[in-house]
Amino acid sequence: MAIAGLNIIGERINPGFQSTKAMFDNSDLVAIQELAIKQADAGAVALNINIGTRALDEPEFMIEVIEVIQAKVDIPLSFDFPNVAVQEICLKKYDAAKAQGRKPIVNSICETRWDMLDLLKIQPFRMILMASERVEDGAGLQNKNSADMLMTTQRMTKAILGGDYGVEIDDLIVDISIGTLSSDTEGLTRMSLEAIRLIHEDPDLAGIHMSGGLSNLSVQLPAKPIDGAPLKLQLENAYLTRAIPYGFDHVLGTPWRDYYLLDEDNKVLKGFDEITALDGLDALRRLRKLYKD
Repeated sequence: MAIAGLNIIGERINPGFQSTKAMFDNSDLVAIQELAIKQADAGAVALNINIGTRALDEPEFMIEVIEVIQAKVDIPLSFDFPNVAVQEICLKKYDAAKAQGRKPIVNSICETRWDMLDLLKIQPFRMILMASERVEDGAGLQNKNSADMLMTTQRMTKAILGGDYGVEIDDLIVDISIGTLSSDTEGLTRMSLEAIRLIHEDPDLAGIHMSGGLSNLSVQLPAKPIDGAPLKLQLENAYLTRAIPYGFDHVLGTPWRDYYLLDEDNKVLKGFDEITALDGLDALRRLRKLYKD
């Protein structure tokens, strides 16, 4: 069942998925094209494109991937490379007319990669901003609390909207970096939810979008059904249940995955709330208990 207002950016064109890696290894452009079509047909609003190291070593293959996808799919592409040279190739090849006039997405920009904004000279694009990283005294640092994530988002947004870039706030999607629940001993999941709330409550950030890689949450967790539904899926849906009311409106995820909001009396939602309220080994113990219940 679809969640009203939630936009899925298809994540599957990525070598992190073994089946997709095989497509890249075999330069199987037909299979890549079919995977793009499958995600679009399943309701993706955009497709994230990451072909791994081949983007650096074989730019011609990157161009071929964009060509075959845009030949059959008319939704925007999100180019997932932390490299200006690769993004330049992608943006020069991307044909907005084949995406119903819609802008591509650059994934991602942060304070340590500010030169990415120069790419706007090629063509307009939407951008994913990393709230998890900041620059302090000339050095790049990871944000470990929600206040720093908010301040980083505020600084980036002010600099972009106040600059001569022709960017509107609707073009900005803040990535709040969803971590892995199975190893979260620092309360990072709780921190990301707090950051979503703080960003939502800031009137100067009204209209900004928020996103995250939802599948990261359940990485390395074993499969188990609870009350007839997969526990890993329900944990992801628990995150959405808590995040969506505060403006979290994009997900980097699998479009055919059954995302839905959980009822307040749902056992997994209650367990998720208890896990994210804890730190250290207590959080992991509560997660293990959820699997035993």
